[in-house]
Amino acid sequence: MRGFLASSIGVATAAALSLPLALALPAAAAAQAVTAAAPVAPAAPAGSTQSLPLVPLKAAADRDTGVPGMSASPRLPETKGLPARDVGTFSLVGVVWDDAASRLSGRVQVRTRSATTGTWSDWQDIETHNSEHAADPGTAERAAGRVRGSSAPLWVGASDGVEVRAASAAEKLPSGMRIELVDPGGAPPHTLPATDAKNGTERAEPSGDDKGEGTVGAPGLPGLPDMTMEMAESSAANVPLAPLGATEITALNKADSTADAILASEGTLSPAARPYIGPRPAIVTRRGWGADENLREPGFVYTNTVKAAFVHHTASGNNYSCKEAPAVLRSLYRYHVVSSGWRDIGYNFAVDKCGTVYEGRAGGVAKPVMGAHTMGFNTDSMGIAVIGTFTDAQPPAAAVKAVARLTAWKLGLFGANPLSKTTLTSGGGNLYPKGRNVRMNVISGHRDGFATECPGRLLYGKLPTTRTTSAHLQGR
Repeated sequence: MRGFLASSIGVATAAALSLPLALALPAAAAAQAVTAAAPVAPAAPAGSTQSLPLVPLKAAADRDTGVPGMSASPRLPETKGLPARDVGTFSLVGVVWDDAASRLSGRVQVRTRSATTGTWSDWQDIETHNSEHAADPGTAERAAGRVRGSSAPLWVGASDGVEVRAASAAEKLPSGMRIELVDPGGAPPHTLPATDAKNGTERAEPSGDDKGEGTVGAPGLPGLPDMTMEMAESSAANVPLAPLGATEITALNKADSTADAILASEGTLSPAARPYIGPRPAIVTRRGWGADENLREPGFVYTNTVKAAFVHHTASGNNYSCKEAPAVLRSLYRYHVVSSGWRDIGYNFAVDKCGTVYEGRAGGVAKPVMGAHTMGFNTDSMGIAVIGTFTDAQPPAAAVKAVARLTAWKLGLFGANPLSKTTLTSGGGNLYPKGRNVRMNVISGHRDGFATECPGRLLYGKLPTTRTTSAHLQGR
């Protein structure tokens, strides 16, 4: 551990000789300062978003859609959609609308055509969760004028055709509804076999999935030839936990996690927290999963501390393999920023079905980064999203264990006991008015702070065990 820290600090220090100065330079000069050491490496294909307006369709009683629940009388008040059409390749879909405060009360379904086989899927429901993952009312992010209402996203795999139906249950559909078709772009150029977050061995897929590969490894350092200034800014937030430009923050045992936290805090870590810092899991950095740092807003926003962790599911479906998880994450990121208008991805961390942990919103995995995951309770909390939908599907054991391990470490840094309760002040939502102090479990589900099904019935049912395991890992 000491050797790793010395290496980390050494690389970071060498890079810092030019980086802080470069950050103060004009953008063109700063970019030149970072990339002057070597030519820029070929970049992975960039992602893209196609945004198509939904148009009025004939009343449900006047047509035969073949959509369950959408073709019977009496006529529904309003129906919009998109007839079947060819489009550019995409892998994730979602619906957005103009006013983030407007409710989407109804049903949205899509069917897509595989870009590989040319066959059309069955109709699939998109969860209309009415933006409960957004930033708190009154915050700069919420008030920026870019935020839109948005459904949950749905991962469909590489597709080149789409058809959409949206029907109101009892009221008008929101104005400005559009279907968002997201292409995640290519994988980062530097990849190595994924490793188990606990012991460094190659991880196994849950039964039924292809064996996957993740995006971990080490870029070319210290010249940083393939890093932009935006990448450097994001990566520097994780120094000294990992070298500047690292694609993975390595796992540590409990003793080394404590020593690492003390060193990183420069002596400011609370003595009460030191005995209860859990072992740090391996964490794939934003660089590791291929985040396009040009999408997000520059800089970071922090809260005061981390008193609670909210567990989520992405509601994007379970039809992905672990080797596709970085692409799913790049799609979610693009959907949150480009389509929904947020400053960055909403979650602080993501966990895939194999238990791999990913850095979410930029700003440093050990720091109290303010997310946009639980409207009303983003202050003094963190959000962890398990990639998938767990209303009727059991969450994989590897993912549940990863959540316990992650919370044991991150909550431990801030002295929070996973078995305890804490008090959070509501920033405004649909369960608690702004300013109300609410007593919650330190590890809570999204539905504890907002009227939603998230994190799904079956994942929510795993939280008591998660709290116990997390506390045990802390040594309580």
